[in-house]
Amino acid sequence: MKSFCIWLTGLPASGKSTIASLLKNALQNMGISVQILDSDELRKILTPKPTYSLEERDWFYSVLVYIAKLLVDNGVNVIIAATGNKKRYRDEARSQIKNFIEVYLKCDIETCMKRDKKGIYEAAKKGLASTVPGLQDPYEESNNAELVLETNKLNPNECVEQIIDYLISRELINSKKR
Repeated sequence: MKSFCIWLTGLPASGKSTIASLLKNALQNMGISVQILDSDELRKILTPKPTYSLEERDWFYSVLVYIAKLLVDNGVNVIIAATGNKKRYRDEARSQIKNFIEVYLKCDIETCMKRDKKGIYEAAKKGLASTVPGLQDPYEESNNAELVLETNKLNPNECVEQIIDYLISRELINSKKR
């Protein structure tokens, strides 16, 4: 089978990390190995004291796309779990990575704020964060995502099922492994 890259994008607390983890487990249960590139984990290494400035974000997402491209080019399936609030970040990945799939986890800001375990939105309200996507920095919705999953209506397992169905429909994974 061909290697692929799935970018789970959406507002902070829209379900990216949760769905990435469940999707990885489901794929592994089907005998398909996959590497998650989670922006929170990568930031700990690449930008241990992140400023979230536009320049830093541009650099971070260019590195993220480069790593994903290298992995896919070498036969590794990749799940990116990252906000990627600018369309150009995701478009750059689409232009560079073969078998790229954008999955927009659409969720209203109110639901994301209720789910926010990391305190991102609370920090923004207190003036401790100034570039939170969806609040001070716009989240640019995709107009060409392969899947749009409303995570305020679907549970994470339903989202995983839809992603797997899409991978099967694109013949990127084999339905017989289910």
